[in-house]
Amino acid sequence: MKRRMLSLAILAASIFCFAGEANAQKTEKLFNGKDLSDWNFIVDKNAVPADQVFTVKDGLIHITGNPFGYMYTKEKYGDYKLHVEWRWPNGVASNSGIFLLIEEVKSPFPNGIECQLHAGDAGDLVMLSGSDLAEYQGPQPRPTFPMLKKTNPSSEKPAGEWNEANIFVKNGVITVFINGVYQNTGTNKVKEGYIALQSEGNNIEFRNVTLEKF
Repeated sequence: MKRRMLSLAILAASIFCFAGEANAQKTEKLFNGKDLSDWNFIVDKNAVPADQVFTVKDGLIHITGNPFGYMYTKEKYGDYKLHVEWRWPNGVASNSGIFLLIEEVKSPFPNGIECQLHAGDAGDLVMLSGSDLAEYQGPQPRPTFPMLKKTNPSSEKPAGEWNEANIFVKNGVITVFINGVYQNTGTNKVKEGYIALQSEGNNIEFRNVTLEKF
């Protein structure tokens, strides 16, 4: 236990160092606050046009959650701090995720790592479509969605309030803070990839989606 606590202390120190590096760089707005022209879209089975699932209302990204799908950046990124704010509108908590290091775009799930936003589980890391994390020591054969559970109890705010995820990606190492609380670290062999916001479950809103490169 003492060794684990020491490792987490070293990890936290390195993340703050990364944050200092990131702050020296220019912040890039992945969402311009007006439209979704900087994103591409996947809707499962092309069930409906993407603009029926992903819209901008009052300067916020609104995602219906049904059908499955995701909106993803047109550019791949590596070595960055990603900041994302989200809330469940109308006070109804549901499900979504932030996809990281997407190597291959697929429907309905890409090959990449999901930072889970499912209510109560924000900060879990889910391995999608054959992706992997070195820290995974779960059952074999692997389940369809292998997972690294978050380290601490839920640090989410009540439905209807804004939450924030700060996710650091450095040389394939993903470190997640939810509302300022450290939750998870996973090491992926993929060093860069697309970033995505998921449609799953029910309505969710996003704002202040920004990236700072190291």
